[in-house]
Amino acid sequence: MQQISEELFVGLCRKIGTPKQVAIRRDVMDIAEIVKNRVRECHEMTEILSGSRREGFRFKDSDADCMYCINSYRVIWNLSQIRYYKKETIIICDGSDSPPGFTLLQLAELGSEIKGLFVTMSGKHYISSSIFREVMCSVIHPNSIVHGPCSSGTMVTGGEYDDAICFRSDFWPPSVYSWKERCLVHSWPNMHVVHDIVRSGCHFVAIGHKLGNHEDSEWRVSFSVAEHKLVRCMSHCQFLTYGLLKLFLKEFVNTKLNEEDKFLCSYHMKTAVFWVAQQNTISNWCPQNLMECFWVCFKLILKWVYEGVCPNFFIPENNMFLNYVHQNKQQKTFDILNTVYEMGIASFLHIFSNESVAIHIPRHEYIILNEDTLISETELDMELFREVHKNEAICTLDLHQCMKALQAIEQVIHLPLTPYHTIMLRKHAETIFQRMAFILHNVYTNKVENKRMYTIDKISRYMLKLTAEFGCVSDMLYLAMYYYKTYRYLKALTVLKFTKARLNEQNVMYQNIDENKYIKTVGGQSWSKKMRHALAWNISLFNRICYIKELVPEQQSKILFKQPVSFIPHFLMVSLLDILCNIHIDMKEALVALFNLQHLVYCVHKELGTLGDISWQLLGICQQVTGKHGDALVSYVISLTQIPTLRLQWATIIRILTILFYSYRNQNTSHEA
Repeated sequence: MQQISEELFVGLCRKIGTPKQVAIRRDVMDIAEIVKNRVRECHEMTEILSGSRREGFRFKDSDADCMYCINSYRVIWNLSQIRYYKKETIIICDGSDSPPGFTLLQLAELGSEIKGLFVTMSGKHYISSSIFREVMCSVIHPNSIVHGPCSSGTMVTGGEYDDAICFRSDFWPPSVYSWKERCLVHSWPNMHVVHDIVRSGCHFVAIGHKLGNHEDSEWRVSFSVAEHKLVRCMSHCQFLTYGLLKLFLKEFVNTKLNEEDKFLCSYHMKTAVFWVAQQNTISNWCPQNLMECFWVCFKLILKWVYEGVCPNFFIPENNMFLNYVHQNKQQKTFDILNTVYEMGIASFLHIFSNESVAIHIPRHEYIILNEDTLISETELDMELFREVHKNEAICTLDLHQCMKALQAIEQVIHLPLTPYHTIMLRKHAETIFQRMAFILHNVYTNKVENKRMYTIDKISRYMLKLTAEFGCVSDMLYLAMYYYKTYRYLKALTVLKFTKARLNEQNVMYQNIDENKYIKTVGGQSWSKKMRHALAWNISLFNRICYIKELVPEQQSKILFKQPVSFIPHFLMVSLLDILCNIHIDMKEALVALFNLQHLVYCVHKELGTLGDISWQLLGICQQVTGKHGDALVSYVISLTQIPTLRLQWATIIRILTILFYSYRNQNTSHEA
């Protein structure tokens, strides 16, 4: 059993993540959340990331839930706590007539902004959770639908979201102080984590208990922040056990049930790990014991389903099955779990080796559990850079917001930081400098005297040169864009020539990489050096900033679809700039560059996939500016047939109509002549 557990541990590390991979995901999201909240123009709400992605999972269906806490309100548990607040509107908890884990929220005084959201009972005003849900449903994302306490829907990027607008209490609920004592007795989590959790308080989300006396008015006490801290303090073996339970539920149990019969969820799996970890049921959470760890948690869940009772980890009196479990559902789920239980622990190997679960369990006589053997240096670097790229999402619309972002980054630098935090902050700073350079030019061009414009231009160039020197290889393209925008075509071509040479090196990490050459060139070096010498991003263009005028219709098209950023592959941007600059310097070179771009797009058009629309669109733009309108028309039409990844349809149609209009006008002019 020990060797089987070790083999399973290795398989799970490869599917779910090694300790370093999980740490990267968490730390990068931590710093992104901190900076984003400090930059946020509207301080009425604080964004709190949650969900399985926040915990460190990266399954295909891992959710990225968000809680938005209304900062102008604070919930208190007794009137003595009111002395801590001067500006905030006070809400008083009244859980005397509510089930455990639920409460009524009474307004201490009726503010104008809360009118219409309250109900009156016994002469007191209470915020109605049902009215609140309906009114707030589309505040964050328009056209959302109510799903439990959340507003749900599909983002324009394709992913699903669950947002919950909530209230916060800075105080720990009096009914939960027994949890603190329980932690002290069982030594899990440690007292440092317990004190941190208690200081963090709790939140209230707009959903009542279905069996409560005031379902439409009650609010559920949420320990989402506390639960995240508990997941963070899990050992990696505990975290993998939690991940294994999630996989078992999704890929095995739920596949055998109809949609209406499913009631178990990931939250119940997490709760089981919390209880087992605290009750010291397992003496040693380690790779050699992983199967037993899973088996103990599985048996606890089986017991809960059999009894119809799943005690909340913080408020055990709150039975989380009470709202959802009916005898028929309960029996069907129990039968599935009990069948597995009767087959014994060995049956799980067959389940977890199943192709749908896809845990590739190695079969070796000797298993090496050293993390350096589980993941290569290149894979770890790709993990870090991918997470940084995905979480770099500060929306800076103007110079004021850019300055706020830089101030936020400066403040965060003084906090205790991990190397992953530092790389994320560095990427944030680079992006802000790049945006500021173009915003400055756009705002002041033709609006100030030449001397001041010279100073502004000098500052913009300095910021872009700074990011070109300390950023990744593809960041040099922003400097080339700026030179093109300011009519310095020869300088732009010089930068492009150097950038093309760097991007064509086989050690550069983009989508594919020659691992041997990468390691030979930058292996063992700092991540900063790896970024400068061997990393290329897609080029991100914030759609409300004009970078080069030829791409304005595409950016406007994406704004119509509520997409703030356009991502263009760096090799396409290189070709576009090469052609645009050479039109003003050497038309023959421009046509050579156009031929090379046509050859690239035509040769690999079947392999373009999600890049199809932007590839044909940029080819059409280049053909159009070089006077090949017929070819451009064909490229635009093909672009419309591609997967609409970048939402360029509006721009494509406008470009097609423009070509047809001028073609028609020229024909009429020639006939009249």
